[in-house]
Amino acid sequence: MEIEIATIGGYEEVGRQMTAVRAGDDVVIFDMGLNLSQVLIHDNVQTEQMHSLDLIDMGAIPDDRVMSDLEGDVQAIVPTHGHLDHIGAISKLAHRYNAPIVATPFTIELVKQQLEGESKFNVENELVKMAAGETMSIGQTGQLELEFVNVTHSIIDAINPVLHTPEGAVVYGLDKRMDHTPVIGDPIDMERFREIGRQGEGVLAYIEDCTNAGRKGRTPSEAVARRHLKDVMYSIEDYDGGIVATTFSSHIARVKSLVEFAEDIGRKPVLLGRSMEKYSGTAERLDFVEFPEDLGMYGHRKSVDRTFKRIMKEGKENFLPIVTGHQGEPRAMLTRIGRGETPFELDEGDKVLFSARVIPEPTNEGQRYQSERLLRMQGARIYDDIHVSGHLREEGHFEMLDALQPQHVIPAHQNLKGFGPYVDLCESLGYEMGRDLHVTRNGTLIQLVEE
Repeated sequence: MEIEIATIGGYEEVGRQMTAVRAGDDVVIFDMGLNLSQVLIHDNVQTEQMHSLDLIDMGAIPDDRVMSDLEGDVQAIVPTHGHLDHIGAISKLAHRYNAPIVATPFTIELVKQQLEGESKFNVENELVKMAAGETMSIGQTGQLELEFVNVTHSIIDAINPVLHTPEGAVVYGLDKRMDHTPVIGDPIDMERFREIGRQGEGVLAYIEDCTNAGRKGRTPSEAVARRHLKDVMYSIEDYDGGIVATTFSSHIARVKSLVEFAEDIGRKPVLLGRSMEKYSGTAERLDFVEFPEDLGMYGHRKSVDRTFKRIMKEGKENFLPIVTGHQGEPRAMLTRIGRGETPFELDEGDKVLFSARVIPEPTNEGQRYQSERLLRMQGARIYDDIHVSGHLREEGHFEMLDALQPQHVIPAHQNLKGFGPYVDLCESLGYEMGRDLHVTRNGTLIQLVEE
């Protein structure tokens, strides 16, 4: 059976991920993501109102026109998790393919919300829920099987999909860390990865996220970030002024920790910002997390400002606002606080906790710098980098390669410079560029097996 891989997006940058695997006459698409930084450099861009071709020209979503070179029918669109760089283009591209969108329950719910907000295209693809550990037959011949393997990441309900073919398995390894003590959910299923590496024809190809490949050691567990956050918050328990916290809205485990520790130090937590309300509200509704019954979640600007007025009236020392804006996004709550555009006022010595790391991209770094400067000008004390990454470091990558023993390796989720450390690791294990190690670009076809 012919096996061909189209590297469509995410092979020249971090963002707009999209990869297609053709096995015979059947094609499976993994991810359809947005490159948010390409949107943020433009003022007041409303992506939901834009045509896909304009977004492709902006470099914001994958250029999927290479799909016309794949001789097969798309059988499934499979997003790995709910981050926008993996699902953000589904509303713009999925309608081109007569195929269901198959994902875990939390991811499907986020996709559904994305499609409901779309105003340019009518996306009617069937939405199919499949949990980690489950499998599904793909295509008309019965020779292909799609499997979801549980992984841990900075968002709940993440998986690595595996396409089992007669020639071996194709493992799509974006995005994960090797967490054996997660705060929410099950540990990464390394036992299953090792089984896949040993069974049948083994692993034909492994497509891997290279984000932290140049960092030594292994990525710490979310439990480490939770302890760090607890230590920071307990250290300022006696402060009688304002404390504000920000983190990734989609990082439900981190939000859960913030809520719990706020109550421990005698403050009432409140979630503020549209995305904060969306992700945490969805996770609670689907029973992934249990928040206090009286926890306030407010996304609409008027509701947020009313809450800020209440906080100022009843005393900042009684509350912990958990807000959007960890990357300095111009319209996020924390940025508005820094610009003095909300009823919430910072005083000299007030604390701002960044339980997040700046995404290493010029737009984000510039926005975060501006946000911090504005906050410091109002006298805020900054607590930075209370965080652990959601991506593997060098030893995690070594363990995955050792477990899977793939015949071919395809680095992803970076640019050429970012691929370097992962290429070095692969070459130290005997892989060779141009033979079984494929450094590629967006819009490229890789023929792994010919008939």
